[in-house]
Amino acid sequence: MQADEWHFSAPGRIVAIGDVHGALDALIETLQVADVIDNDLAWRGGKTHLVFTGDLLDRGADSRLVMDLVMRLEIEARRDGGRVHLVLGNHEVMNLIGDLRYVADEEYASFQDMESPKERESWYRQFRTSKPDDSDESTVRAEFNKAAPPGFFGHRRAFRHDGRYGKWLLKKPLIVVVNETAFVHGGIPPYVAENGLMGVNTDLKNDLISYVTKREILQDAAIMSPIHPFKKSPQILREINQSAPLPQKLKNTVQGVIDLSLSPLHKPVGPTWYRGTASCSGLIEGDSLDVALSQIGAKRVVMGHTSTVTRSVQQRMGGRTVEIDTGMLKSTYHGSGNALIIEDDKLRVVNQDGRTALSPIEHPVRVGHEDMAIDDDGLAEILRTGNVTQLASDGAAWQLMHVATDEQRVFAYFRKSPEDHQAVPELAAYELDRMLQLGMIPVTIRREIDGNQGTLQFVPADAITERERVATGQVGAVPCGLEKQQAAMHVFDALINNVVRTPSTMLYSPEDWLLMLVDHEYSFGADSDRPEHLKDVDLAIGNQWREALRKLDDDTLHDALGDLLDEQQLAALGRRRDILLSN
Repeated sequence: MQADEWHFSAPGRIVAIGDVHGALDALIETLQVADVIDNDLAWRGGKTHLVFTGDLLDRGADSRLVMDLVMRLEIEARRDGGRVHLVLGNHEVMNLIGDLRYVADEEYASFQDMESPKERESWYRQFRTSKPDDSDESTVRAEFNKAAPPGFFGHRRAFRHDGRYGKWLLKKPLIVVVNETAFVHGGIPPYVAENGLMGVNTDLKNDLISYVTKREILQDAAIMSPIHPFKKSPQILREINQSAPLPQKLKNTVQGVIDLSLSPLHKPVGPTWYRGTASCSGLIEGDSLDVALSQIGAKRVVMGHTSTVTRSVQQRMGGRTVEIDTGMLKSTYHGSGNALIIEDDKLRVVNQDGRTALSPIEHPVRVGHEDMAIDDDGLAEILRTGNVTQLASDGAAWQLMHVATDEQRVFAYFRKSPEDHQAVPELAAYELDRMLQLGMIPVTIRREIDGNQGTLQFVPADAITERERVATGQVGAVPCGLEKQQAAMHVFDALINNVVRTPSTMLYSPEDWLLMLVDHEYSFGADSDRPEHLKDVDLAIGNQWREALRKLDDDTLHDALGDLLDEQQLAALGRRRDILLSN
C-alpha cells in the first residue's frame, strides 16, 4: 500500500458528517439539506466528496440500515465522479474485535435473518458447559439470552473478516486527506507525527485485521466464544494457554490475540480514541499537531468522537481543528445532524433542519466545567450573582463556598484581598491564562462577600489535588498526558513568577484529568529570575508558546492587567516574557 492511496483531490465540495450512531432519519435529513441525496435517497452530490468520520453504528437501532445506505452511496457517487469516504471510528473497531458494550438490543435484532436456530443452540450448549451441572436450566438460558440477545450471532457473523460488514469495514482507513484537510475519528495523536499515514493506515490496520482473523480461528476451534468480551479475553486466553493441551499452532494464535489486544489502536493514544486534539490547550497540543499535519500533508483536521457541548460544529487552534460530532442520535446525545461543507477552502455548516452557519463556532473555553451547557461568561455570571453559603475554610487563605442560582449550583474558593495591597494576583493569573489561551485556571471574578472584597474562583465538585492523586495512585485516560500538562504549568509559573506551587494547588477532575491551577497569591513579584523550584527545570517553550508570548506586548499587558497589577509588577512580567522568548 502506498500513502497516496489516502490522499484525494476533490474538484468540488467536501461534505463531512460526524458520529451517526444509527440515527438513520437524522442522517437522511442531513444528507438531503447538504444536497448529497434526493428524496428517493439516491446520490445527487455529483463530484462531491462525502466523508464520514466514523461511528456509524452502536447505540442507535438503525445502525445496519445506516451502513447499507453508506455502502450504496459509495457505488452511486463513484458513477457520478464523486466519492464517499469512511474512516474507522472506535465503534467500528469495537464491533470488529468483539467489544460490544454499546450495541443496543435493537441492533442485534436487525441481524436475526443472519442467525440460524441451530447456530444459536450450538453456542448455548457451549455456554451451558461453563455452568455447574446442577444449575437451573431456565436461569442459565436467561443468562445466555441476556449475554447474547436474539440476532447476536448473526451480528457476529456479519462482522467477521469475510462477513458483509466486516469485509467492508476492514478495507477502510483510519485517516484520509482530501484537499489538505485530514479526516479522522478521534484526533491526531503524537503517534501520527511519529509514524505518518503509512504507520496508521497500514501498521495499525494490520493489527486490526490480524486480531479479527486470529480471534475467528479460536472461535471456529471452539476455544473462544463470541460472547467473550474483548476486555476480558486476554485473561481468559492466558488461562486457556496455561491449562489446555492445545497444539502449538493454536497456542501461538492464542498468544497472538493476547498481544494484539495491546495495540495502540485500542488505547487512548490511537487515532480512533484520542481526545487531546479536541480537549487540550493549543499550547500543549499545537506543536505536536503541526508536526503531524505536516507529516501527512494537511493543514487542518476534521474529527468526531468528542461530542461538542454546544451540539454545534466547532473549531479551535485558529481553525486547524474542526469538531463535527454534534450528537446526531438525539435519544442519547440530545443533539442533531450537522454537515460541514468545505468549498473553495471555505467552511460552512448546515443543520438537518436547514439552518446554515457561515462557519463553525469557536470552541468555548470551559476550565473544569466541560459538562455544563454554559461557557466561561455564563459561569462567571453565576459566581457574580448567585447566593453564597460558606462551607469550609482552611483558617487563612481561602474559604470554600457554595454558590447557587435558580438554575445552577457550583462550588468556589473565596480569597479575601489584603486591604493594604491594590494588586489582585489571582484575577491577574486568570486573565493572563485566557490571553495565552492556556485554559488551566478556572473562572475567577471579583466579589464582595460579607463586607470583604476578594476573588471568587470556581472549583469542580469532584476535583482532587495532585497530592491526592499521587497518594491514591488513581488516574484515568489523560487526553494530553500529565507530563505535558505539568510542563505547560512550569512555563506559566515561570512567566508569572509563582514562587509557591504545591501539589495542593494542582487540581484535576476525574472526568477528564485536565489540570487546573489555583492559588496564585504569591505570584507576579518583581524578580526576573525563575522561582526557586523551577531553577533546574527544562522549560518546554515550543512554537505555540513563542507565538502566544509575542502577542503579550507591553501595551497589551497594560491594557489587560493595568488595574490588577502595579507598574513594577507589569514591568517585571514583561522582562520575564522576554527571557522566556530568548531561551
